[in-house]
Amino acid sequence: MTIKPNTHIAKELRKNSTIAESLLWNRLRLKQMEGLKFKRQQPIDNYIVDFVCLEKRLIIELDGGQHSADVDGERDVYLTGNGLKVLRFWNNEIFENMNGVLETIRMECINPPPLSPLPRGEGR
Repeated sequence: MTIKPNTHIAKELRKNSTIAESLLWNRLRLKQMEGLKFKRQQPIDNYIVDFVCLEKRLIIELDGGQHSADVDGERDVYLTGNGLKVLRFWNNEIFENMNGVLETIRMECINPPPLSPLPRGEGR
């Protein structure tokens, strides 16, 4: 995973955040979520993700009417293939169940990922 200098696009996206993105950002910024630093509209390889916590390798995507299941599926396969976890929420979840969304994110942040099994022939 590399962070590319698509900063001009990311900067524009930050300036034109949706209401749902702004509401969630107000709850993630300034290390309010378990003391973890989140970034918004962050370029990662050929994609710009809505929110990312690099320490936890966690991406949060908010989906509204502009999202396509096919494109999002390809993007998720690529990102998860590079060791990132992607959580997706619909915009209406932010408006109707912010506490539930925040709890889902919090649980992902505090629960360590499952250990990957050792490759065959290593360990006992």
